[in-house]
Amino acid sequence: MSVRTAQTLPKKILVVDDDSQIRRALRTILASQGCVVIEARESDEAIEEIRAECPDLVLLDVNMPGTDGIETCRRIRAFSDVAIVMVTVRGEEADKVSALDAGANDYIVKPFGTQELLARIRATARRVPATQGMPPFVSADLSIDFERRRVVSHGKAVHLTRTEFELLKHLVSNQGQLLLYADLLQLLWGPEHADDRELLWFFIGQLRKKIEPQPEHPRYIHTEPSVGYRFDPDYAMAAKLRK
Repeated sequence: MSVRTAQTLPKKILVVDDDSQIRRALRTILASQGCVVIEARESDEAIEEIRAECPDLVLLDVNMPGTDGIETCRRIRAFSDVAIVMVTVRGEEADKVSALDAGANDYIVKPFGTQELLARIRATARRVPATQGMPPFVSADLSIDFERRRVVSHGKAVHLTRTEFELLKHLVSNQGQLLLYADLLQLLWGPEHADDRELLWFFIGQLRKKIEPQPEHPRYIHTEPSVGYRFDPDYAMAAKLRK
């Protein structure tokens, strides 16, 4: 599967925090692991750096003056699917939910240790495939531009939620390969959801309604009963020829 291994950190990380001491500490930790570290002090600067540098992951502080981290996360999600880990001093469930609803992939609560930080970054990177350089998928009735986050089905633009789009990216980036239920669940929602097949069934159903010419007879997303899914436009035709 075209996902990063468990031991690999993203190459380029943007650290967004108004506290220079925290930025310096995070730069030291991440640079020691071989990461290229970019820094931003506030929301507008973060947006500029993402557009200019295309980082693989963003560490985004929640409590910044002016435009806070939650709103900054929403601004980023308006144009980018870069992996985002929110950093907060508040551990209340409502704050975590707000971060995830704004589009964050994960969160970490201060104070945290170096190993916990690195583990969170690795886990997030595994669940979010890189889209920079990922070629578009184009067929007669479906086109997917991953970098621009644009899906067109039968000539009409299709709106996908963040989760639907990430699921589609995983499927297309492994085109033709069988992806197991448990692997998809862990990649998208973490190991605690490895057995939650109904969650995956729901999102696959939503994707089929939005991109399939006939959702009840899928052309693109095929089910291997009790095993998993594969994205393969030629799979149905090949199955007919085998009969």
